[in-house]
Amino acid sequence: MSAPGLLFSWLEVICCSVRFYMQAENVCYLIRVGVWDPCCTYRLYDQGGYLLYTRNAESEAANCNVRKGRSIVSDLPAGIMWTVVLLLTMGIVDLSISQHYSQWLSQLRGRRQPLGWGAEDADCPMECDCPPSYPTAMYCNGRNLQHVPSVPSHIKYVYLQHNQIAGIRDGVFDNSPNLVWVMLFNNRLDSDKIGKSVFGKLKHLDRLFLDHNELTRVPPNLPKSITQLGLGHNKIFKVLSSSFEGMTNLTSLRLQANVLEDVGGALEGLKSLTMLDVRKNKLRKVPDNLPEALRQLYLEFNDIESVPVGFLTLNPHLQFVRLAHNKLTDKGLPSNVFNVSTLVELDLSFNKLEKIPVVSRNLENLYLHANKIKEFSLSSFCGPISMTNFSRLRMLRLESNEISAKDIPADAAYCLRRVAFIDV
Repeated sequence: MSAPGLLFSWLEVICCSVRFYMQAENVCYLIRVGVWDPCCTYRLYDQGGYLLYTRNAESEAANCNVRKGRSIVSDLPAGIMWTVVLLLTMGIVDLSISQHYSQWLSQLRGRRQPLGWGAEDADCPMECDCPPSYPTAMYCNGRNLQHVPSVPSHIKYVYLQHNQIAGIRDGVFDNSPNLVWVMLFNNRLDSDKIGKSVFGKLKHLDRLFLDHNELTRVPPNLPKSITQLGLGHNKIFKVLSSSFEGMTNLTSLRLQANVLEDVGGALEGLKSLTMLDVRKNKLRKVPDNLPEALRQLYLEFNDIESVPVGFLTLNPHLQFVRLAHNKLTDKGLPSNVFNVSTLVELDLSFNKLEKIPVVSRNLENLYLHANKIKEFSLSSFCGPISMTNFSRLRMLRLESNEISAKDIPADAAYCLRRVAFIDV
């Protein structure tokens, strides 16, 4: 079939599918009968559908200027007819391309745009998802991104974890001052590639998670509004005294799995801090100047050999202390250092202790397994045993020491009456 024939055939399908017709001058309609060739026969009808005239395409005398079609043609002049066909074709092709382009963009974003998206949704970067069901959240996690995309001004929660982001330039968050959560864990963040004022303008930021990156220092100028800060699993070797300056709202600080040997005076002034996690570092002593409000202290997997005198007296609100996997010895534990009534859980497992330290009667969970303990001292748990003088312990682990069940005195049943089972 020739190119004009193919075009008219396509046009016929489009027009017929919507029952479209083209009206000629003098209200006449031309309907072709036959196939596409020079001898096609045409019939002329009026508006009522009555046959007015039948002619051959080779005739030169006609009331209408016949143009060859397949089912529908017009008596308009040839130039106008071809213009109409061209405009229709361009519109259809443009619509088809637009639909494919829109689908391609949706696939690039990893999503399809649902109906009813507003102007705010249109601001969403192509790399991310901004679902209408969570209008203030932007999900960019797991997209193999190498940079932080532009964040719309109405967004409050941005999820950028599990990407390949190595740096963050100053000003990237300036258009989104209302951010509350910024999740950037599991990336490749480098301290030398983070601007000095990246987070400085985020006055409402509540949670900032930068765990599992390649940071060597704490980012500067952190917002004072932050309550939860995650810096674990990095390469931070030093914390400056000014790193957390003015962050009086901070309640949770995670610095585990770094290479810290000391935290110096960086914790001073954190009057709201209740949880400090510094596990898996290279600390040789318990941090000084711990915040008074601290309730949970995690110090496992360090090189700590001793506990300072008055450790718990100076921190009366501490309830959970974990010192497992260190180098503690009996010599490094001052007398009655753990005999404080507020303590609920104490973990001293995997150390080098030979004796059970004296603990408070209010202690509920005590972990002493994997030490070198050689005797079971009941006085470590109770004074003179009576109806009211007994330990509140519920969990006592002593396995992997140098004692056995026969070393436990009979009076232990009265002193440790709440312990369901002692594992030795």
